Amino acid sequence: MNSRTKIIRWENGAAPESQVDELAAEEPLEIRVDNQTISVTMRTPGHDEELAAGFLLSEGLITEAAQVAKIAPYPRNAGKNVIGVYLGPEVRVDWKQLTRHVFVSSSCGLCGKASIEAVHQHFPPIKSDICVAATTLLELPQTLRLQQEVFDRTGGLHAAGLFDLDGRLLLLREDVGRHNAVDKVLGHALLNGLLPCDKNILLVSGRASFEIVQKALAARVPIVAAVSAPSSLAADFARASGQTLVAFLRAERMNIYSMPERVRFGEELGIRN
Repeated sequence: MNSRTKIIRWENGAAPESQVDELAAEEPLEIRVDNQTISVTMRTPGHDEELAAGFLLSEGLITEAAQVAKIAPYPRNAGKNVIGVYLGPEVRVDWKQLTRHVFVSSSCGLCGKASIEAVHQHFPPIKSDICVAATTLLELPQTLRLQQEVFDRTGGLHAAGLFDLDGRLLLLREDVGRHNAVDKVLGHALLNGLLPCDKNILLVSGRASFEIVQKALAARVPIVAAVSAPSSLAADFARASGQTLVAFLRAERMNIYSMPERVRFGEELGIRN
């Protein structure tokens, strides 16, 4: 869902001209679980069921699709900006624990060590001996970019992509928020029986934050890559969680901040592990 608006476009040396520009849509989404509001996030409308499912997965409320009885627009919301998730009768939600965990995952008011320990109560560190070629990693940003259809029209969306170890793009989602795009990818994986993603790579088009690496851990993703910079807490979290964190992945370069043994450097790069 996008919107079109009239603008005046000017480039130096040319006369201003009236044009129509397409903007990426941004609207709030309230997520309710069994009729209780747990989150309000600004997102690009579309794939809202995946967004809600991915959010619940990354917050530790659910671990499999069978725990979800139904996901549907909230019946008393004409604007379709409230979505209801109804859990199976066997699922018990500790609302106080959820409130604390959402607070922790925002990295507000808690030290990094406390944040990491709190997440690990839900999701243990990853132990995996998978390996990916450095040359494969270098190809991922271009592969992701070529599939960003809405970005091509608006220039205003982030993307998250799930790849296999051979660099094949399995799933892509776009959103105004990086974390929302990740939730949509992980929610799709949850609802379609693709978990755990223990032989996959998650690539995000912008920065790698603590929250994004945490969400990847919930889906058991061992390798997280970003086109831009990581935060210090994201790097600390990846090391503590046994995840490989690659950032500044562009052109012919990358920085590896944790678990570099999962990246295989070929002779063609002139580098050996």
